[in-house]
Amino acid sequence: MSTTLPVTFADVRAAAERLRGVANRTPVLTSRTFDALTGREVFFKCENLQRGGAFKFRGAYNRLCQLSDDEKRRGVVAFSSGNHAQGVALAAKLLNIPATIVMPDDAPAIKLAATRGYGAEVIVYDRLTGSREQMARQLAAERGLTLVPPFDDPHIIAGQGTTALELLEEVPDLDALVAPVGGGGLISGCAVAAKALRPAIAVYGVEAEGADDAKQSLARGEIVHIPPPATIADGIRTQSVGALTFAMMRALLGDIVLVNDAEIVEAVRFMLLRMKIVVEPTGAVPIAAVMQNRIPASARRVGVIVSGGNIGMELLRAIAV
Repeated sequence: MSTTLPVTFADVRAAAERLRGVANRTPVLTSRTFDALTGREVFFKCENLQRGGAFKFRGAYNRLCQLSDDEKRRGVVAFSSGNHAQGVALAAKLLNIPATIVMPDDAPAIKLAATRGYGAEVIVYDRLTGSREQMARQLAAERGLTLVPPFDDPHIIAGQGTTALELLEEVPDLDALVAPVGGGGLISGCAVAAKALRPAIAVYGVEAEGADDAKQSLARGEIVHIPPPATIADGIRTQSVGALTFAMMRALLGDIVLVNDAEIVEAVRFMLLRMKIVVEPTGAVPIAAVMQNRIPASARRVGVIVSGGNIGMELLRAIAV
């Protein structure tokens, strides 16, 4: 693996130490029914059971706990459609740091409510007409806040990589690792950890159809920006990946595959009805890819990062019937 990548395995290890006793060491679950359905042995790393309901807490805490005393006193600002918002808000609460979060007005109500519930100030914007990053940067400049980006930051990426570190420590002999791709922070950090622990492992990203900016970017060899995507998987409605994550995905990923919203819904329903766990649509994206055989058949033992479980009751009710 290249030593020029912006995040190393040592960074992931250091993040794991900072998170020890703070983040949940989430369970790895299996399903004989799912294995029979797919013809593989599948291991689900259940970050839907993480603090804040998603993997995002890992990166947020790893970033915030390294701020200077002055930066902590002045506070932080982040922009997110939901899970990064909750992760930053919760980490800030634990570290007694004031937090302001810029969120789209169409973010799931459950994510807006949870972010406010952790004590953060939430500022909403129109996804179709406003720039969340521009708003966050303006607030940072006006108020003297530290910007905490959702994915394109080495400390964020390293924190997210602890997810795969834990999975491979528990199930070391995986053929493939599958994770959703939004901005690329989760899969970049996880790929660093996975490749360090098991160099032969193949790492596959999954996007929703119409939200395939990462796949397009890797195909073109440059970052592609797309219009705001419409998909049930609200956590991966990003319009482009980051500069750091793009470089890491180019170096470490085997491929990025696509699933559609109907397949995502089917995966959410399977996890709810057969495995009795609640998974949000974004968390079901890699599950759908395995269910639909989008991953090469040669991968017999597959680890799946179930990224989150923050789903509103109305949507869950509609999916369950």
